[in-house]
Amino acid sequence: MAVPRECGIKICLLLGLALLTIGVESTPSNGVRRGLVGETIFDVSKYGAKADGKSDNSQAFIEAWNAACKSTGSAKVVIPKGDFVAGEIVFQGPCTADKPITIEIQGNVLASTDISVYSSGIWIKLNEIDGLVVNGGGTINGRGKSSWKLGGGNNEGSLLPVSLVFEKVTNSEMHNLNFVDSMGFHLKVTDSDTITISNLKITAPGDSPNTDGIHMSSSSNVKFTDSVVGTGDDCVSIGHGTTNILVSGITCGPGHGLSVGSLGKRPEEKDVQGISVINCTLIGTTNGARIKTYHASPSLQASGIIYKDIIVTDVQNPIIIDQHYNSNQNSEQSKVKISDVHFINIKGTTVSKIPVDINCSEAVPCEGVELADIDLTPSGSAGPLTSACSNAKCLLKGKPIPPGCE
Repeated sequence: MAVPRECGIKICLLLGLALLTIGVESTPSNGVRRGLVGETIFDVSKYGAKADGKSDNSQAFIEAWNAACKSTGSAKVVIPKGDFVAGEIVFQGPCTADKPITIEIQGNVLASTDISVYSSGIWIKLNEIDGLVVNGGGTINGRGKSSWKLGGGNNEGSLLPVSLVFEKVTNSEMHNLNFVDSMGFHLKVTDSDTITISNLKITAPGDSPNTDGIHMSSSSNVKFTDSVVGTGDDCVSIGHGTTNILVSGITCGPGHGLSVGSLGKRPEEKDVQGISVINCTLIGTTNGARIKTYHASPSLQASGIIYKDIIVTDVQNPIIIDQHYNSNQNSEQSKVKISDVHFINIKGTTVSKIPVDINCSEAVPCEGVELADIDLTPSGSAGPLTSACSNAKCLLKGKPIPPGCE
């Protein structure tokens, strides 16, 4: 950077040195360094992490996080480029660092394939943190192929861990990351509030068991947008106790679709209200816009659910409410009351002869199910198409294709 000509030689030298040092990171003896905007950088490699694709870096990750969390001022934990193997990790709050505290994943984080190290059923846990940003363009690789043969991993109590969990996290965001081949669910948000997640790519084989892209439960004000998800289970699953959820701009496939539920499996479950799934695309999935509940459920309500502006290509069940999900038909009917549900502007192709299937509970029939501007056409030899509705009061708008549900 140039210095003024008119200054004296001594002053110019001092000014030039000062200008050169602006923005340069400094590394003190404790291994942290100052970032370009005054934040302190906590590089995991300074805490002993090795990018050799085989060393267990769990403790180094935790130590770097603890130092950042307990610091003052702005703080950023950096996982640089390279292959870092790690077992169970908990990034624990609350933190004293200024909000937001950042975790920047630049490299590849690889899960340990030793299932015995995951005592909590979670690989990476973000817990009790207010004001967190997770980004960096890197990859979280669950290396699930070796464990899928042991059984599906999810929030149902399976042994296989979820790749990353937001638990009791508030006012936080995640964006610009890749998730690959989780052992169980790829991403879960639970007991959290005001979470924004965007620009993710989540991939696993279509036959991988219970590898949901993202699962939400007992959380409010969550946004999941502008992402690509292809897995062996639901691309998005929205569980009990969720309110004010937005899912938008998601491309889904392969997978089981964009689901509210399953609801009603456990006695302590709470109501679902205010779910918006808009402007999404599904390709070759088993389901599209889906709501699913169990038999013999507690009394719950699921209301204010909108699926709007959905494009489907070769989807088996583009629109489905299934209140007999995974249930014994001889068992007690579901008591999850579904109401104020809107399927609006859902268009594309289907491989099913019954692409609209509204199958509600006899005990608590669905109320206020709107089907507006539905335009589904057969793919290949699927036609002619029809709709099926039972135990539901449906409101039709526009000319529904296929016909039915009168």
